[in-house]
Amino acid sequence: MDVRKAVLLAFTHGLVAAGGFGAGIYALPILIAPPAPTAAQVASAATQAAWTGTFRRDLADSDALHWGEGTVTISPNAIALSGRLAPGPDYKLYLSPAFVETEEAFHRLKPRMVRVGDVKTFENFVVAIPSGVDPSQFSAVVVWCERFGQFITAASYRPA
Repeated sequence: MDVRKAVLLAFTHGLVAAGGFGAGIYALPILIAPPAPTAAQVASAATQAAWTGTFRRDLADSDALHWGEGTVTISPNAIALSGRLAPGPDYKLYLSPAFVETEEAFHRLKPRMVRVGDVKTFENFVVAIPSGVDPSQFSAVVVWCERFGQFITAASYRPA
């Protein structure tokens, strides 16, 4: 085998391996996700809601792989989404004192945010608010990928 052919084979095999790795990172969270809450479970959580916001795909740091869409409701005990999120690993839900739509703004405000919990489903979710956390002290909810430090989506639910 000549050197040129060996380099070409190594390059193409490396390209396929990288593609498989990327596909695995995308597919694994989908494969291991627990069942999403039903529309009735989300609606039940929403009946307690004191505030409502909207996740939109057109935020500054949202893109084809990092987005959310739907209606998010915030009650004293839970945050619920009737909608969808782009699949990904290690999503965390935060309450923020101000609306953010970029990674830079998230990092700037993170010391003043409260992490509510994990988001493990990509169509609808209900996340319990820990005791001692008062959502009336915040004005926005943010979904953040902790593993890759990536902004996913955010919604304002009351004036800052």
